[in-house]
Amino acid sequence: MEKLVRLISIAPLFLLLWVPIAFAGHDYGQALSKSILFFEAQRSGYLPNNQRVKWRAHSGLNDGKASGVDLVGGYYDAGDNVKFGLPMAFTITMMSWSILEYGKQMAANGELGHAIDAVKWGTDYLIKAHPEPFVLYGEVGDGNTDHFCWQRPEDMTTSRAAYKIDRNNPGSDLAGETAAAMAAASLVFRRYDRAYSSELLTHAQQLFEFADNYRGKYDGSITVAQKYYRSVSGYADELLWGAAWLYQATNNQYYLNYLGNNGDSLGGTGWAMSEFSWDVKYAGVQVLVSKLLMQGRGRQHAVVFEKYQQKAEYFMCSCIGKGGRNVQRTPGGLLYRQRWNNLQFVTSASFLLTVYSDYLSSARKSVNCAVGNVAPSELLSFAKSQVDYILGDNPRATSYMVGYGNNYPRQVHHRASSIVSIKVDPSFVSCRGGYATWFSRKASDPNLLTGATVGGPDAYDNFADQRDNYEQTEPATYNNAPLLGVLARLSGGHSGFNQLLPVVLPSPKPIATQPTPAQQPKTTPTPVSSSSPVSIEQKMTTSWNAKGRTYYRYSTIVTNKSTKTLKSINLSISNVYGPLWGLSRSGDKYGFPAWLNSLPAGKSFEFVYIHSAPPADVSVSSYSLAYRGGNLLQ
Repeated sequence: MEKLVRLISIAPLFLLLWVPIAFAGHDYGQALSKSILFFEAQRSGYLPNNQRVKWRAHSGLNDGKASGVDLVGGYYDAGDNVKFGLPMAFTITMMSWSILEYGKQMAANGELGHAIDAVKWGTDYLIKAHPEPFVLYGEVGDGNTDHFCWQRPEDMTTSRAAYKIDRNNPGSDLAGETAAAMAAASLVFRRYDRAYSSELLTHAQQLFEFADNYRGKYDGSITVAQKYYRSVSGYADELLWGAAWLYQATNNQYYLNYLGNNGDSLGGTGWAMSEFSWDVKYAGVQVLVSKLLMQGRGRQHAVVFEKYQQKAEYFMCSCIGKGGRNVQRTPGGLLYRQRWNNLQFVTSASFLLTVYSDYLSSARKSVNCAVGNVAPSELLSFAKSQVDYILGDNPRATSYMVGYGNNYPRQVHHRASSIVSIKVDPSFVSCRGGYATWFSRKASDPNLLTGATVGGPDAYDNFADQRDNYEQTEPATYNNAPLLGVLARLSGGHSGFNQLLPVVLPSPKPIATQPTPAQQPKTTPTPVSSSSPVSIEQKMTTSWNAKGRTYYRYSTIVTNKSTKTLKSINLSISNVYGPLWGLSRSGDKYGFPAWLNSLPAGKSFEFVYIHSAPPADVSVSSYSLAYRGGNLLQ
């Protein structure tokens, strides 16, 4: 992310008059496909065989090695080659939220598999970045040395130092946002890969405990991030944000109570915001808590949660221009906050407007603004107007999404896209040589950065398509992430779905996995596949009421469907809130009952648990089968 001290002199900009034009309707499905594709251009690490952005190649293959940890993978944040943990985690949270709300529309457009793949590319990295409960790596690379050079990721000669937070060097904002990302993503994967979902949730819970118990701003520990991603809002918003997502993922009253008991002290009920971004999460928390209220949940905290909702509606009213203090707009109607990468605020605000509109519609409610009640449809209509502006309905008739329409930025401030692909010309591009040969080149990028949403126009709708104009021509992952949900909603419509009910995501196409280098084979048992010889069946056997609550007894049958003896098994169990009988426990894993050493072919064992909630999430993490000569690990 370019934030140089000197200001760029933007060469001749012409103020265009806003003339009413009849615009044709946009192809939101095509825009959605392109937006998701952009994330493949931002990948770091070993690229998979089904990589669709062909001009990219493997990069950052030694990340973390000097620190004794594997940090290969993840995303470059923008037009540079640094992996910044805070915006990356926010990107993953917002992609996950987009899928959770509008996965059905994505599936109808054939993009749900790609969207889930994009989330997994990020969460695979976040798992690596969290090697211990109270250790989290929050940056790889150094913005100062990186910005001194203009090189392809494949040619990097800059520092790849890794920076972390721990007990002695805390970072509650970074850990809290990463907890939110892992929790939100665990909901995405709950249907498709229970073991992976459980793994993400374990990381999320550990990270939230880390964030809450060892408080401090991450940029006080990772000081090299201050110039690029300073945590101006502090960490209180991320603590509430993390708790909100963990309650969504676990249904654990602890996190609901955390939101209720800390709403005032941590600012959730006090801050009236007109911004939602990688730094400031209050508006997002307020929308999530408002959803809980509309769902009829959290009534014991109703007084506090209603104050959250008041602030959520302040955000909505200020965006649509019907509040006491409204967000500035350009003459062409675009929300405007700052001259550097203004579109990040537009896409995130549009997402909140969209989901809040659907929540209100489902609850048959409206927004109470300073000018009076506003219908949910007006929120969605305004969000649509912002997306339409981005796609070309603006005074310049310019699409600010690369590759969409005919008139879009051609000189994007992006190292990889502005330098010839290493697959076309493998000649080494040196640190300063890249500036001389490619950065200063007054021509279109040799590689099309399809789907990238750039920084966008200034306060007067002016825009200069120049590579050195980083404030306007640099894209970022967190520009695109919220846009996925809005585009899916506009593309697929609403179809009368109640947005307050739990979303059941349809089946996507198979998810791609990151290739593992041959020299680094896995040495631990892998999670079982869908063809596992171990089956799990749960059923509710009885229920009763006690002290105003309904309790359920669940019986779970684990069966060995193979023709061999099952010698060992590890079960992952989450979302169980009562006593459990019939398994032995080691850490966060469960194994055979104490009286059982193995399970013959075709045989079963049973365990039971009681709680006042839906069935727990039970999956097989690993197992081993007996065969002649030893055990077969699976």
